[in-house]
Amino acid sequence: MTKKRKRQDDFQKVKLKVGKKKPKLENATVTNFKTKTIHLPEQLKEDGILPTNNRKLNIKDLLSQMHHYNAGVKQSALLGLKDLLSQYPFIIDAHLSNILSEVTAVFTDKDANVRLAAVQLLQFLAPKIRAEQISPFFPLALADGSSRLRESEGLQEQKENPHATSNSIFINWKEHANDQQHIQVYENGGSQPNVSSQFRLRNLIGGLGSADEGLSSTENLKGFIEIIIPLLIECWIEAVPPQLATSVGNGVEREPLQVMQQVLNIISLLWKLSKQHDENHKLESWLRKNYLTDFKHHFMSHFPYALKEITKHRKKETNKSIKHCTILSNNVDHLLLNLTLSDIMVSLANASTLQKDSYWIEMIRKFVTETLEDGSRLNSKQLNRLLGVSWRLMQIQPNREATESLIKAVYTLYQQRGLILPVRTLLLKFFSKIYQKEELRSYRFRYRSKVLSRWLAGLPLQLAHLGSRNPELSTQLIDIIQTAAARANKELLKSLQATALRIYDPQEGTVVVLPAESQQCLVQLIYFLPSLPADLLSQLSRCCIMGRLSSSLAAMLIGILHMRSSFSGWKYSVKDGLMSDVDYFSFLFSTLTGFSKEELTWLQSLRGVPHVIQTQLSPVLLYLTDLEQFLHHWDVTETVCHSLLVIPARSQSFDIVQSAISKHLVGFTVIPDSTAGCVLGVICRLLDHTCVLSETLLPFLASCCYSLLYFLLTLEKGEAEHLRKRDKLWGVCVSVLALLPRVLRLMLQSLRVSRAAPEELPVVGQLLRLLLQHAPLRTHMLTNAILVQQIIKNITTLKSGGVQEQWLTDLHYCFNVYITGHPQGPSVLNTVYERGTMALPV
Repeated sequence: MTKKRKRQDDFQKVKLKVGKKKPKLENATVTNFKTKTIHLPEQLKEDGILPTNNRKLNIKDLLSQMHHYNAGVKQSALLGLKDLLSQYPFIIDAHLSNILSEVTAVFTDKDANVRLAAVQLLQFLAPKIRAEQISPFFPLALADGSSRLRESEGLQEQKENPHATSNSIFINWKEHANDQQHIQVYENGGSQPNVSSQFRLRNLIGGLGSADEGLSSTENLKGFIEIIIPLLIECWIEAVPPQLATSVGNGVEREPLQVMQQVLNIISLLWKLSKQHDENHKLESWLRKNYLTDFKHHFMSHFPYALKEITKHRKKETNKSIKHCTILSNNVDHLLLNLTLSDIMVSLANASTLQKDSYWIEMIRKFVTETLEDGSRLNSKQLNRLLGVSWRLMQIQPNREATESLIKAVYTLYQQRGLILPVRTLLLKFFSKIYQKEELRSYRFRYRSKVLSRWLAGLPLQLAHLGSRNPELSTQLIDIIQTAAARANKELLKSLQATALRIYDPQEGTVVVLPAESQQCLVQLIYFLPSLPADLLSQLSRCCIMGRLSSSLAAMLIGILHMRSSFSGWKYSVKDGLMSDVDYFSFLFSTLTGFSKEELTWLQSLRGVPHVIQTQLSPVLLYLTDLEQFLHHWDVTETVCHSLLVIPARSQSFDIVQSAISKHLVGFTVIPDSTAGCVLGVICRLLDHTCVLSETLLPFLASCCYSLLYFLLTLEKGEAEHLRKRDKLWGVCVSVLALLPRVLRLMLQSLRVSRAAPEELPVVGQLLRLLLQHAPLRTHMLTNAILVQQIIKNITTLKSGGVQEQWLTDLHYCFNVYITGHPQGPSVLNTVYERGTMALPV
């Protein structure tokens, strides 16, 4: 109670009486004063001593802003200072000390734009400062003595004459090695040489020189590593502050990430250099012993690292985006940084240290697997590192489960569409390397990865889809397929068999759209196909005759099929179902004709066109092929003939060929000139004393002979393309007529000149004259002398109305010389005429 009353006494409320004024308070403000305006016009004027720039800031204001916490303010101050000094150059002399002190202080600012502005300002100041002015500030500017500064006069001259160039020194290393040329070393951009330079040029002639020179020896390399690695770790610690552990997602800003990347690049280069000197893995053990602990502590503590990008918005946002697998601006590639770090770390581990290093190795394995599986687009540099780390991990931990998971992750990336060529190439080489390693193991310990088998099985289909879009990639695919096929990989051979019709399609198949080197490999792959069905052989025949394969490759293909046939002469018979004899002979005959059945059918509708040669004396019309096709067909036929000749039963081969000719060609009216010539050629090659000609084939051969000879005799000098066919066609025609006298007689009997057009008579006369003059045919012509004489008589009768032409005179002369002048000639002719037993065609 006492305390309560005491408080009330201290804070008693004054009671006012009605009608009385309120007493004035002790702290009341007097408001009855008057004010007047004070004018200070001089304060609004510019400082007459310190000029200002466009923003009304003088030298002191700008230099004071160099200490501001905001990087933008410091950058603006440097730009403003440059603007001020360009307007008022005399300020430089008065404030040079303060300018250099403040500007050089921001050389090491954490913001790149501030550093760039500081360098640009000093570049601006350099030509305006004399050597004696700046000499006291050499320790403050990265210089050592006044002689190291470029003279202001020289810089001023270069500024006034921008086209002036400095003379460069041409260095001949051979002369330098022989002490014939002196090279002066310049350091720190100075214009005067440094006599006491610590740098020297190393002689590159003859290898690395002595063992103790540079980093070419193991001891020197170890000494250099002992010096540089602690410095690099210090750089890493400065770039990555300890507070990183508390940040979300291990995000690092762009500039520290650049420093970290350079640190790891240097270490990576040192590691590569150490491998060149580490034949016995002693250096690897030394590196692990001395630096693994530090690397785990400093490098792996916050692995993996990501780039932290803070997006500026009008409203303040609390979230920060961290992107893991993209390459952002200013060449900051945090994925490559993580991969370089992984590459460095896994090089310090091996199978024997796996248990000790399992924790951080598992971190790297997880990062590699997630990077491969997340579907991000990787460039070739990133992927090269990634696959290198993956391969090393498989070496360190070669168990089936760990290896399969990594291969599966790589295969996930491989299945992406639209991968660029370098990336796809690296992936192919990686899988090929794994496959070859597995094949080198003994069969007992060989482990066939399911993912690897799936990858191999998919290669033929990828090759078929790729076509000619990327020949280089197709070549790599073919090489891998060929390697696996040669090793009888069942999955690949099964896939290759299923895709063969697409790969060997004569129109758009891979075999006809790739360069010759790849075509050769694809032709060789035919040898490994499990089976050669009729439809595939039909396509292979078309590939041979269409000209999309060269004649040499077509010959190789025919030879490979012969080796896989039952006629190859192997000691052990080929597998059943590989290729039937009927299908093999069908392939040979289809290749021999040079045209498909559809093409030959289409030719029958051609009449009255320049490419078709018509004659009244033969039922066979010739379709003239172009010279390139003709020569290709002729060369391929030579190989077909060889394959038929090596078959042991010659008479059976001949019967099969003549039956096929009778069935598929005799009924046609229009025959390509190359087909007619090749048919005659194969008959000549296969014919021997055991062969019996079919009666239905003889008239066809006789008609082909006359049509070809008529074509050759009517060629004009201007037809140079067809003139090159003359020797080949004339040779086969004469050979057939010489080997088969019945064909010659049938051809002569078909020469019913009364049906021929007047312009064809000289051709017939010239043909008879050439046949009479040809020595191998002379005996057969003598046998058919009555027939020849009657033809000549009929021609003479048809031409009796006018003056006898020279060709007819020549014909009579040849007949008299080679037939009538023959010892048996006159008596035989007289006997026949007297008896009148010969009925001759008119």
